Amino acid sequence: MSEPVILDLADGVMTLTLNRPDKKNALNQPMYSIFADALDRAQADDAVRVVVVQGTEGAFCAGNDIGDFIRFAKEGVGLEETWRFLESLGRLEKPLIAAVDGLAIGIGTTLMFHCDMAFATARSLFRTPFLDLGVVPEAASSLLAPRVMGPQKAFSLLVMGDPMDGRQAADAGLVTLVEDGLPVGDAARQAARRLARKPQGALAVARHLMHGDREEVRQRIRDEVAAFEERLRSPEARAAFEAFMARSSSAA
Repeated sequence: MSEPVILDLADGVMTLTLNRPDKKNALNQPMYSIFADALDRAQADDAVRVVVVQGTEGAFCAGNDIGDFIRFAKEGVGLEETWRFLESLGRLEKPLIAAVDGLAIGIGTTLMFHCDMAFATARSLFRTPFLDLGVVPEAASSLLAPRVMGPQKAFSLLVMGDPMDGRQAADAGLVTLVEDGLPVGDAARQAARRLARKPQGALAVARHLMHGDREEVRQRIRDEVAAFEERLRSPEARAAFEAFMARSSSAA
């Protein structure tokens, strides 16, 4: 059985490849655990200068595995590694780059707000169906999206759940569009290698000046987790999950 997250470290660049193509790289608890451990390692290891996250062809990440949400709604457990990953993401002070092709749903979209650079193909699809599932935005996206995109586009994405393709996401400032036949993963790795060769002290200071104090981001992550857990227990969320499962069963 292949690893659900493949880790490679070369030339100061840690590359994390989501590798669950049969589920369009939806993240389950084992994947979140590997992801969190990798980010913690990147933060602590001076040999890691840049982190790159990529998916497989046609699917970056289909979001959190819906089964984890249903389990938490019923039993109050099952999302521990999801929350640990978000905490690790909030602590990361190394440059983060994403390479997106195809679906980028939920956390697959909100991860972009933590990236110093995100590259995407025109056929990529960004969507956050949080409210459709009776829950709320996560990964500090309620704080970061209005800053990146402006309040109205952020509301359209996070609350209305309106999708954006790669060109629309580029126009909104979320990603850089990759065209002219250059593979999106190559574009991300080229940028990562350039960053890894720069003076690391100067890079750290420049990023801090641009991003500011990350404690605000970490606190928003904690606030969103509390709200998310409360909403998962709500009648609205239970009804949304039942409807989702019914649609999935009829489509099978």
